[in-house]
Amino acid sequence: NPALKPYIHDGYPRVIAEYSLKGTVMFSLGSGRPSVMVVAGVHGNEIPPQLAAMRLLEHLASSDISGKVHVIPIAAPWATMKNIRWCRGRDLNRSAGTPGSVTNAIFRRALELGVDALADFHSTAPGSRPGVEGVFCSEEPEPESVEIARHITSRTSSRVLCYERASSSYMGALEDECNLAGIPSVTCEVVSENGTVREGSYERSLLQMKLFLEYMGILVEGVPGCL
Repeated sequence: NPALKPYIHDGYPRVIAEYSLKGTVMFSLGSGRPSVMVVAGVHGNEIPPQLAAMRLLEHLASSDISGKVHVIPIAAPWATMKNIRWCRGRDLNRSAGTPGSVTNAIFRRALELGVDALADFHSTAPGSRPGVEGVFCSEEPEPESVEIARHITSRTSSRVLCYERASSSYMGALEDECNLAGIPSVTCEVVSENGTVREGSYERSLLQMKLFLEYMGILVEGVPGCL
């Protein structure tokens, strides 16, 4: 991916890139509870969160964490390599309930692991939906989804983008399927043109990730506020 390649250096980014040539890879750090999952790259041309997830792994590897973090930095490597939104003709953020899809496999893995929460990280192009930095959540059936969103937005310039019930707007989002299955979940968005890394965008996505982990009690050293 030409947008991601300049950021691939020795260490975790190179290891992640090499492993991802073989398919979707999950990295797990820490032990015990709470246990959470961080996902990026559901849409292959949304580069900032994928880069942020690589940086998050570097940060976690050198941090004192309390609990376990499962990170999927490049959910759809085929789409990321081609720098396109859909993976083999399928919108993976409408397919988490469809057996055989990448996001359904991620959803089932989250259930198997018994994670306490999941956050799915995206970027949004100006003028698209939502087109603003924000955190999607839903009041039902997992109200903690809203609490997670409020924590992340309280320390960033992100907005809370709340639905009354998961899947009330459309079906198949990873966040919604998890909430419906009893895993409090959110979808975080930062603004960047598709297929590119807008200046400051991956840092903003990384901050959202760290605040998610802070809310869950996994990052205990404190996370600085707003970008």
